[in-house]
Amino acid sequence: MRGAIETLNAEKTKAALEVTCFGAFLVAQQAAKRMLARGSGSIFFTGASAGVKGFANSSVFAMGKFGLRGLAQALARELHPKNIHIGHFVIDGGIKSDARPERQGNGDYDMLDPDEIAKTYLQFHNQHKSAWAWEIELRPWVETF
Repeated sequence: MRGAIETLNAEKTKAALEVTCFGAFLVAQQAAKRMLARGSGSIFFTGASAGVKGFANSSVFAMGKFGLRGLAQALARELHPKNIHIGHFVIDGGIKSDARPERQGNGDYDMLDPDEIAKTYLQFHNQHKSAWAWEIELRPWVETF
């Protein structure tokens, strides 16, 4: 949902937060229960730059992504010592898609390659416990910070 704060529908805003934050909590809770019983696992959350910096007219998206990031950070501190690796991935850019002409990108310049994103998730999963991260940002290499 995009829009100025004074025009946003409160019920739709609440529903959006139930998906982005509460939905992530419910999934993480069920996954953690199973992984704690097993003694290991990984739980990864996909965020966006809106979880690090809010933009005008995107307060609902920012609230949801900030909440998701906070959940991931808290769970990392809680579950890393219990051998469950928590990851939050800030995807800061458009993702290439062969199925969508507007998502073709300009070579390797302006869009994230989904296969390379997947490789990063796998590398994160395989990190040695002596150097577990909880967050990583991915962006096209020519993106302006």
